[in-house]
Amino acid sequence: MADTKFHPAMAVSNIKNHIPIVLEMETDHYSAWAELFKLHARSHRVLSHILPTGKEKAPSTDEEKELWSTLDATVLQWVYATISTDLLHTIIEEDLSAKEAWDRLRNLFQDNKNSRAVALEHDFSHVKLRDFPNASAYCQRLKTLADQLKSVGAPVTDNRLVLQLVAGLTEAYKNVGTYIRQSKPLPSFSEARSSLCLEEKALAEMHDDSPTAMVANSQREFDDSTPWMILLIFCGLSLWLENRMFTLNS
Repeated sequence: MADTKFHPAMAVSNIKNHIPIVLEMETDHYSAWAELFKLHARSHRVLSHILPTGKEKAPSTDEEKELWSTLDATVLQWVYATISTDLLHTIIEEDLSAKEAWDRLRNLFQDNKNSRAVALEHDFSHVKLRDFPNASAYCQRLKTLADQLKSVGAPVTDNRLVLQLVAGLTEAYKNVGTYIRQSKPLPSFSEARSSLCLEEKALAEMHDDSPTAMVANSQREFDDSTPWMILLIFCGLSLWLENRMFTLNS
């Protein structure tokens, strides 16, 4: 067995650089978090510490046992560092192994799938563009909910994701919504998202070029220059009065 200092898992100084998602019960990014975690564990040769296949050779020598214990503690630290404080207090326990922590998180997020699916389905069906600052945030919320539904065994088809995107649009996006809905076949979600973002940009540019906006800009420019104009008129009037008084006195 190679010395512990040469194991790739030991070279990870900040796990959050590799797994930027912080797992929280409220946001439920479990599927994405778990996939990133497994990918990282596999690339650093410690996947068996959370997902053993049963074919692993049990450590026999003291050196092998020490290495296994060190690596398991390292993986457990990765778990703890990438979950919320509430989840940490929920699963933490003395002498917990990395696999036990992994299993507890999986059970927390995948138990009661039917109840979670009902709640997520309600949220998914009621997402509206008006509740978000821009089209990108709106689309991201739809995609996140679709991913969460998939993780509880209720996957959303791409066509349904596109139709839900259209259903939640505001009146200002009626034209692009009609275009997407009437396309045969329906565009993919990524294509529909791009169309919506382009429409948002076009509407913003139209607003900037509208007569109302131009009048407002002109009014603002006039307002900014008004004090100078008054001063110039006052100075001119003063000079005229002085000349007039000089003429009369003469």
